[in-house]
Amino acid sequence: MKKTMNVRFMIISAAAILITALISTILFFHILKRQVFADLQAYEHVISQVDPSMLEISKEEMRVTVIAEDGEVLFDSQANAKEMENHKDRPEIQAARRYGVGEKVRWSDTFSVHTFYYAALMEDGSVLRVAKQSTSLYDVMKNTIMVIVVIAVITFILCAVAAHLLTRRMIEPIERMAHSLLVLEEDNVYEEIRPFVKTIKEQHMNILNHAKLRQEFTANVSHELKTPLTAISGYAELIENGMVQQEDMGRFAGQIQKNANRLLNLINDIMKLSELDSEEMEIPFEKFDLYDLAENTMHMMELPAQKQDVELIFSGEHVEVNGGKSLIEELIYNLISNAIRYNVKGGRVYIKVEVENEHPVLVVEDTGIGISKEHQERIFERFYRVDKSRSKSTGGTGLGLAIVKHIIAQHDAAITVESEEGKGTKMKVIFG
Repeated sequence: MKKTMNVRFMIISAAAILITALISTILFFHILKRQVFADLQAYEHVISQVDPSMLEISKEEMRVTVIAEDGEVLFDSQANAKEMENHKDRPEIQAARRYGVGEKVRWSDTFSVHTFYYAALMEDGSVLRVAKQSTSLYDVMKNTIMVIVVIAVITFILCAVAAHLLTRRMIEPIERMAHSLLVLEEDNVYEEIRPFVKTIKEQHMNILNHAKLRQEFTANVSHELKTPLTAISGYAELIENGMVQQEDMGRFAGQIQKNANRLLNLINDIMKLSELDSEEMEIPFEKFDLYDLAENTMHMMELPAQKQDVELIFSGEHVEVNGGKSLIEELIYNLISNAIRYNVKGGRVYIKVEVENEHPVLVVEDTGIGISKEHQERIFERFYRVDKSRSKSTGGTGLGLAIVKHIIAQHDAAITVESEEGKGTKMKVIFG
């Protein structure tokens, strides 16, 4: 990477030097051209005040020509005017007659020079033309080529050194990132790549955290599955070996069924979480009445509530929600299930649907054991239980609120928790 960047920097430097040299040469010739025409104009102004034939003009200095109105050459300082062809069609002569002055540069293949012509219309109708030969653009480049080459070589060497130092400085933080990303401080890198370093570090930490969570989840799943399976296996083995009295057979069968149900619930919740974790999962959104859905879900929970001696109280108003109906039903089910499970004998669960600040809101509030402050931030973690003994005895998997968290994220909703130990819990879901 470093070598490639160095080569590209040097190629860019070489191209920049060549382009600069070419443009500089062209600009120099343009400046020379304007200077020559300025000199010719000054000469023309002086010569127009006297008779050109009376002047002594060397061939090296300039050439003066006087052209009549019909194009006939009246005088030329370097040739016999009578033998010269008609100049009526010469561009600089035509321009002088039309605009008062005319300029033209013509290239001579014979002498390999540029001839600069400046013509001006006189008061008597004739045209006075002053001409001067000058070096060509090729000659300008030829005369300065050594200087240009030397300057270009020095500049290229300086650019190559600068490119090497700059590349090394740019690559150094990236190389350090490859060796020690977590300990790399953002202040020790270029300001321009700080967002890149920050993003990479965050992604790296997320990957580590995700891997850690998956590892913990796998361990927890193994533990949670092992407990009911061990119980089922143990009870079955006792029955198989005839070590259970006939009057205890029903109790042992009940324990097997209880653990089997717990195992099934656990598997269902794990599968549900797996679906929610999948990025390919497409949720079919539809509009439905949140009040009706919550009421129907509550009726499904009446039997578990009666077994726990908990009263369900429903109230609210009809409000429309756009989302995955089955997922929202799962959310309501889990919230009510938790409110029943962690309640007290003779307790109540209040389910309410309302509108708050133009947003549909679902409230599930119980009079149960409550959640202490230290636990409230962790209750949405997988397999996290505030009261482990109560959760397991009532068939809880420890995944209900984790599923709720995922469903809320899928619907861009929010959930708030208000709870005090021994005084119950209030959970409010606010839909967008």
